[in-house]
Amino acid sequence: MPAEPWNTFHAGDNLDVLPRLAPGSVDLVYTDPPYNTGNDFVYADRFRDHAAWTAMMRPRLVAMREVLAPHGAVFVSIDDNEVAHLRLLMDEVFGETNFLAQIVVNLNPKGRQLGRGFATSHEYVLAYARHLPSCVVEGSSTEAVDEADFPLTSADGRRFRYLPLRNTNKKFNPVTAPTLHFELYGDPVTGRVATTPFDGGRPLTPVFGDGRPAVWRWSRPLVDERPDDLECRVIRGRSGERVDIFQRDWLEREGGRRKKLRTIWLAEEIGSTDTAVAELKALVGHVFESPKPTGLVRRILSTVPDDAVVLDPFAGSGTTGHAVALANAADGGTRRCISINSAEPTREGSNAHLAGLATVADITRARLAAVAEQLGGGLEVVLESPDIR
Repeated sequence: MPAEPWNTFHAGDNLDVLPRLAPGSVDLVYTDPPYNTGNDFVYADRFRDHAAWTAMMRPRLVAMREVLAPHGAVFVSIDDNEVAHLRLLMDEVFGETNFLAQIVVNLNPKGRQLGRGFATSHEYVLAYARHLPSCVVEGSSTEAVDEADFPLTSADGRRFRYLPLRNTNKKFNPVTAPTLHFELYGDPVTGRVATTPFDGGRPLTPVFGDGRPAVWRWSRPLVDERPDDLECRVIRGRSGERVDIFQRDWLEREGGRRKKLRTIWLAEEIGSTDTAVAELKALVGHVFESPKPTGLVRRILSTVPDDAVVLDPFAGSGTTGHAVALANAADGGTRRCISINSAEPTREGSNAHLAGLATVADITRARLAAVAEQLGGGLEVVLESPDIR
């Protein structure tokens, strides 16, 4: 077991627990609060109107903000019932300038067939930085990289693709970026590229397809530093053959290749409510109506360093702690997760109640204990009041 457990579980009301955590001690918050739907399994519906729901959430978001480090961020799952109100509330608490993304999450590919209207197949995740200029969240991931985008193989077996060294964005031109418009020398026979003349090299300046002057994406010093990553080639364009300079863009590169994540996350990429139920069932049974898939949380984890301290103040079935353990087991990371859940009674006759799980906190604790048994990493349980089982 590691020196510090991967998972710590606080059984108690998050509004009581959060002030006990050290200010600035958390790198990432992910949470899935009650949605104000009127039929949520875990939480009794005390929020019959938006104002009451907002009043419940506001102090909790403020408390989350207090425990976040300046470089941290918060990700909150929500559905159509409260997404508009949550967006305004998070603008108020975290500041509009710290908005990172509103992500559409396709958790029910078949769509909900009950009720009137459309078959809803999505929810949302709202993401805000604690302080955007300091935020360590990188909106990209190694998992977003498709090897099929790198169809070529070098002599030493490395996969790559060609990218034009010319900047194809017309906003960048000799007027807006004058230092990037200069001559390079290239030999299309050998492929050699240099900033100074050489035998066989011809002078080349960047131009757009219509013949107007363009600029390079690399500076002279970078070309001098990485000439082996450039190649002079003959290509066929709209007006016939021409000589141009290309970058060899490698699939594997120092620090790992990452690609920007899109703001629509498909169930086939991160899992669905059905796969989330199966994950939970394999550990403790079918004891929670709508858990989140660990793949959703693991994608969020992929945007921050692998030693992040993660907090889930509405821990539900314990998906976040499970995802942290899976991520650590996969890449050797040292992430830690603090999960908080209340001793809300489970519903009489529900699967959880029949399984002997009298409170929602019991569900969270049972799952995290099973995760520690299966994946390692340990579990520390903190009981916040004497009346908690």
